[in-house]
Amino acid sequence: MIVLDYQDRRPLYEQVTEKFRTLIYQGALPADSRLPSVRQLAIELSVNPNTIQRAYMTLEQEGLIYPVKGKGNFVADTQKIQEKYKEDFRSEFLELVKRGCRSGFEEKELLTLVQRGYKEE
Repeated sequence: MIVLDYQDRRPLYEQVTEKFRTLIYQGALPADSRLPSVRQLAIELSVNPNTIQRAYMTLEQEGLIYPVKGKGNFVADTQKIQEKYKEDFRSEFLELVKRGCRSGFEEKELLTLVQRGYKEE
């Protein structure tokens, strides 16, 4: 489920946070599904439990997960969060397209870049 890149310059907790964020946004982790315990995931990834705790704390602050005392952490209902994320992305993407146009990119070149992004993903 989660693979860490030890060559990546980002801290491990940021990598864990980003992986869970992606899984949640893509719907691979549906609302109310239970996340692995801090200790369990720390053992699986061979990292300090504080690393996982920090990642979970970040996800909780973003509203993507919620804790249940004595039960663990669960994925929040992210439909509204996903819509906001998509809207923010649309705005950012449109700004990039406009910047590309001002920089002299042709429409065909920009479309080719988008297609390349999909193929690489």
